[in-house]
Amino acid sequence: MKRVVFASLLLLQGCVLVSSPVYLNHGVSGGTAVINGLELRGTASWYGIPFHGRKTANGETYDMNGLTCAHRTLPFGTILLVTNTGNNRTVTVRVTDRGPFISGRIVDLSRGAAAALDMLDTGTAQVSLKVVGNE
Repeated sequence: MKRVVFASLLLLQGCVLVSSPVYLNHGVSGGTAVINGLELRGTASWYGIPFHGRKTANGETYDMNGLTCAHRTLPFGTILLVTNTGNNRTVTVRVTDRGPFISGRIVDLSRGAAAALDMLDTGTAQVSLKVVGNE
């Protein structure tokens, strides 16, 4: 009996692992998460013409010249300060879409945001993301 209980506990332990970040709601209406100060580092890419004018995951129309981004898990409306760590250029963007869908990338920026970071020619850049607010 003890072996069965122990084996069950081991199996259940694996069930509590979270595969994506969890954000806490601190009294903000609409279930919007407050995670100010969260910082992430990694590779950014950008997306443009094929998606221009299409609906984003939050229902807005994508404007490739705007200052928006796609992130896999951050809540829509999260405001990010993005810094290109190669040249220290910064831009503030808002999460409106989901992605990127290429392994190893942490954010997909609009063309406008990529231009502000001077990464249009390279297509990708090493960046830091800092959550600075939400809508």
